[in-house]
Amino acid sequence: MIRAILIDDEPLALKLLEVYVSRISDMQLTASCSSADAARPFLGEADVLFVDINMPDISGMEFVRSLENPPLIVFTTAYSEYAVEGFRVNAVDYLVKPFGFNEFKEAVDRVRNMLDLKARAEGVPAEGKVIFFQMGHQKRRVSSADILYVESMGAYLRVFIAGEDPLVVLGNFKSILNADPDCFFRIHKSFVINLQQIRQSGRSSVTLTDGTVLPIGESYRRSFGEKN
Repeated sequence: MIRAILIDDEPLALKLLEVYVSRISDMQLTASCSSADAARPFLGEADVLFVDINMPDISGMEFVRSLENPPLIVFTTAYSEYAVEGFRVNAVDYLVKPFGFNEFKEAVDRVRNMLDLKARAEGVPAEGKVIFFQMGHQKRRVSSADILYVESMGAYLRVFIAGEDPLVVLGNFKSILNADPDCFFRIHKSFVINLQQIRQSGRSSVTLTDGTVLPIGESYRRSFGEKN
């Protein structure tokens, strides 16, 4: 989950950022602030700071320079001439107003990549991507990292999650594999597994971290061997 703080003294600009954050499934709004000082108490709870540059009292640039251990920074401003200075303070991105959702999403993608690189460098496993499963009239939010494996049941899937009863949801393997290609891999016509949940693997079967043993289909053995 990417935890974000938003800072902008313009109420409409701040509201637009809030809407953009709400449209990205793995983002969480930590704080939405109209000034830099209002954001200070929340800095330890954030992964990224979206901050306007031109603000009264203290500019976004001055605020970032004052931070001893800042989160990742994305500047938002109507003035493109600050771009060079922004990157001098190691900003991940620089969004020039007015910017649309696609530009915002591209900035978030860069933030996500930076966080993943940082996690790998520190030896911390990535949290996993968020997947939303439709269950009747409700949606269930699950991190891909928590999924052990998925079993096909015709038009439905049975999703096995560590420490929980399996979920039965409408869907197909394509949707699972596309949701997190680095995490999931098909080993059988009936099973997709989480590669991070493998305890042991052989030519014809895999054992998962919870002790579940699943077969590897003959037509999947070569590709699984190359993946592993």
